[in-house]
Amino acid sequence: MANERLITIGTAGTNGVYYPAGGAICRLLQRGRKDHGIRCTVESTGGSIYNLNAIKNGDLNFGVAQSDWVYHAHEGKGVFEDQGKNPKLRTVFSLHSEPFTLMVRGQSNIKSFNDLKNKRFNIGNEGSSNRATLEKLMVQMKQNKGFFGPTSELRVADQGNALCGNKVDGIVHTAGHPNGMVQQVTSDCNVRIISIDDKNINSMIENHPYYSRVVIPGGMYSGNPDDITTFGVKAVIVTSQDVSDDLVYNVVKSVFDNLDNFKTLHPVFSTLEPSKMITEGIVAPLHPGAIRYYKERGWM
Repeated sequence: MANERLITIGTAGTNGVYYPAGGAICRLLQRGRKDHGIRCTVESTGGSIYNLNAIKNGDLNFGVAQSDWVYHAHEGKGVFEDQGKNPKLRTVFSLHSEPFTLMVRGQSNIKSFNDLKNKRFNIGNEGSSNRATLEKLMVQMKQNKGFFGPTSELRVADQGNALCGNKVDGIVHTAGHPNGMVQQVTSDCNVRIISIDDKNINSMIENHPYYSRVVIPGGMYSGNPDDITTFGVKAVIVTSQDVSDDLVYNVVKSVFDNLDNFKTLHPVFSTLEPSKMITEGIVAPLHPGAIRYYKERGWM
C-alpha cells in the first residue's frame, strides 16, 4: 500500500449504519493526528462483499462487513469460492449486532416460531439477508417454506404495511437496533416481537460461527416491554495482515479510548461492550496490532 499514513475505510450506502460508523472511527482517529500522523477518509461503497474484495486487492485499508461475509471470504466459500480463501484477512473488532427479528400480529396466538406453522408469512425477497437467514433457520429446523401457510416475497419497505393491514401474520427483518422500520410497524399497529428458543439459537451458533446470541432490550419498541432473545450476525471492522501493526493499533486505540463518545454517535452503538467487541463475530483472526492494544488493557 502506497502511504499507510493515509487510510481509507470502506463502508456502504450513506443512508445505512456502516457509513456513519466509518465516519465516527475517522473522526476519533484524527483527533490524535498530531501524535500519530494518520489521516483517515471514509468511502461509500457497495457494502460487505465489495469491501472484502477491495481489502484483498489492496484498494482499501479497512472496511465494515457482516460477519457471515467475513467468514465466507476468509474460508473461500459461497460467492468467494472461485477466488479461494483469503488467509490474510484480519479482524479489528466487531460493532453492533444485526439480529434476526421476528414480528407477528399482536392479535394472533403466535408465541413462538413453531406457532407460525400454516400461518401467512412473508419470507422476504429473493437475495435479501432476511430471506437468507430465514432459510438457514429453516434448514436447522429441518423444515422448508411448506411449513408456513401462504407465503409472500415482499421487500422490507412493503412488509410492515402488510402486517398491519392483516395481509400476513408474520414478518422477519435482519438489522441493527433500534431500527426505523421496526419502530414504524410497532407504532402503527399492535405487533409483538418473538424470541427464538434456545435450542434453535444454540444450533445456529454451533453450526454457523458467524452468528452470536443477541438480546433486543425490552421497552425499545412500543408494546414490547420484555427482552427478546434471538441470534444474528455482527458488523465487523476488518483489514489485511499487510496493514502495519502500528496503524491498526492506533485505529483501535482511538475507538476504545473514546468508546463512550463513540457509543453516542449512532443509536445502534449504545449497547456496545468491549468484552463482546473483541470476542463475538470474530471469524477471521484478530490483527496483531489490535491484540497489542487489547493486551495493554488487560482484556486478553
